[in-house]
Amino acid sequence: MPSDVSLKAMNGIHRLLLKISGGRLGWTAMDMPVLELTTTGRKSGQPRSVMLTSPVQEGDALVVVASRGGDDQSPAWFLNLRDNADVEVKLQGQPAQPMRARIAGPSERERLWPKVIADHQNYAGYQARTTREIPLVLLEPVAVVPVEGIAVDDEAVDDEAVDDEAPDDVSGAVGALPA
Repeated sequence: MPSDVSLKAMNGIHRLLLKISGGRLGWTAMDMPVLELTTTGRKSGQPRSVMLTSPVQEGDALVVVASRGGDDQSPAWFLNLRDNADVEVKLQGQPAQPMRARIAGPSERERLWPKVIADHQNYAGYQARTTREIPLVLLEPVAVVPVEGIAVDDEAVDDEAVDDEAPDDVSGAVGALPA
């Protein structure tokens, strides 16, 4: 099974390939799109990024496999997103976008697993090496909902549209400081 050191080294080499090639190489591997997944560390609270492949895509959702090469231990990125499902995903030629991670339930995994291993038998080999059921994770785009009163298109805010009927005296307001 791959050690933490070897997994980090592989990720470092992958990032170096992307950097040296100006992003022309490294965004596909074994006929799968490569993505950069950024989670929030469950212990540190710091951003943690890892390069992964997505063997199956369903609509806007990207499916990733928490295999860790068939190790009995789940990958750290999976533990991170299990605790905080808000992630960022970067694909080739696109800026990172906010997504929500969702672990496939039993029936969904049963439906997706044959699709994963149909063209990528390495995942079947990983599953055979471990007693744990390897989770599938769906990375789904987060809908951006505009907030009323906030400009979303970088246009200047119209001063006349601002409510200037607010009272000048707020001394009686909850939490107001005494005069």
